[in-house]
Amino acid sequence: MKQIPLNGSWIINAPRQSVYEIISDFENMPKHFPSVAQSLKIIDKQGNNLTIKAEAKSFGTTFPVDMKTLLKPPIEFISDNKNERLGVFGHEEFLMEEVPDGTIIDYTYSLTINRVWLRLIAKPLLGWFSMWFWKRAVIDKLKIMLEKQH
Repeated sequence: MKQIPLNGSWIINAPRQSVYEIISDFENMPKHFPSVAQSLKIIDKQGNNLTIKAEAKSFGTTFPVDMKTLLKPPIEFISDNKNERLGVFGHEEFLMEEVPDGTIIDYTYSLTINRVWLRLIAKPLLGWFSMWFWKRAVIDKLKIMLEKQH
């Protein structure tokens, strides 16, 4: 199987609009989430469609990622991400729902790895570890930034 599905769901005690403003501010991702982003630059914007050049971080290495992102304020963003050199493609959805206790975040990342050798290495490392890391690097940082304000 080439595709590896990753999913997580968390609640943040803050309004959805506040979460959305930070999570959709792509060019400030390195400042807010330095464990997952070294740089992001919007190179084209057509309405809510963004083309982004990124230097992402994962497993102690930095790699280039081309992102085609659709913003759906204030509910979600959807992004198709690729690293052609490694043959890795991802479909990312960051969905937010406002609830009485704050905002529920449902995060999905479907990862497609075309190189067999890389898939054999990556598959056992991803699953649980990826969502654990994502929670620490992004969700916990969002909580620190937003929950102290509300």
